Amino acid sequence: MSFALTLAALPQAVGDLTWDQVGTWFAGAPLTIVLVLALTMVARWLVHRAIDKAVSAMEQRTGEGGRATRMLREATGLDEERRRQRAATMGSVLKSATTIVLSTIAVLTVLATLGVPLGPLMASAGVGGVALGFGAQSLVKDFLSGVFMILEDQYGVGDVIDTGEAIGTVEEVTLRVTRLRDANGVIWYIRNGEIIRIGNRSQGWSTALVDIPVAYDQPVEKVLAVLRTVTAHIRDESPWDERLLEEPEVAGVESVSGGVMTMRIIAKCAPNENFSVSRELRERSKVALDAAGIRGPALTPYGPPPVGGTGA
Repeated sequence: MSFALTLAALPQAVGDLTWDQVGTWFAGAPLTIVLVLALTMVARWLVHRAIDKAVSAMEQRTGEGGRATRMLREATGLDEERRRQRAATMGSVLKSATTIVLSTIAVLTVLATLGVPLGPLMASAGVGGVALGFGAQSLVKDFLSGVFMILEDQYGVGDVIDTGEAIGTVEEVTLRVTRLRDANGVIWYIRNGEIIRIGNRSQGWSTALVDIPVAYDQPVEKVLAVLRTVTAHIRDESPWDERLLEEPEVAGVESVSGGVMTMRIIAKCAPNENFSVSRELRERSKVALDAAGIRGPALTPYGPPPVGGTGA
């Protein structure tokens, strides 16, 4: 009966409202909520636009320099594609973070405007956050490690890295895991938070150390002249001119032992090109030394002592 009376009195109560009262009510909580939502959307748009401009500036940044500088820049992740991927990833992370922060502030402001007590809500959220933090701390650790890896450009797709547990070529980098393939074709999934150290073999440059053994009694100056001719020619020939950052240096006599004189060549190469450069330098040095009549070290006979010989 009372409910029927209330419904019957509702039209009369609404009819008793004046336009001033309605305007006062709309100027209170509803208008505040609308303004909060509008300001949140505008702030989000402005922040995202600023992030897009920053990402665009990072993608369009270019560098100048010679061939060696360009190769080093590409190796250290400053080439166009690598820079674009890193900028896009960081832009996406920043957009998501700003959206979450602004949305949280807007929701709390709306609840406070509606008169919802935020104290118990914040206390419950704090307890839930602590529980979630303990339960998902490894996930948070992986996420933060992935963010810093991308931000600092520690490695990228195509780099050969040493994670301590596995050595291979990076095929995918996400905020949680890194996927790489080793020399045997095995794919490794490594959580970013579990990576303590990283050895990147594809950044900067690599060094080829080539030791050429010759006989002890061969003239040193003649051997050095032949090897310097080899290094000068390889520096100007394709494709080695793209793999070498500078002309290889004939360091000289590295060691003398047991009738063998070892000459060392040092070559500064592009990343991961030291192995092919070492093989080419050895082959060319062997051919040039043979053509110059320079003998290699004498072979040491192995095998059992002759019959009737004196044993040790």
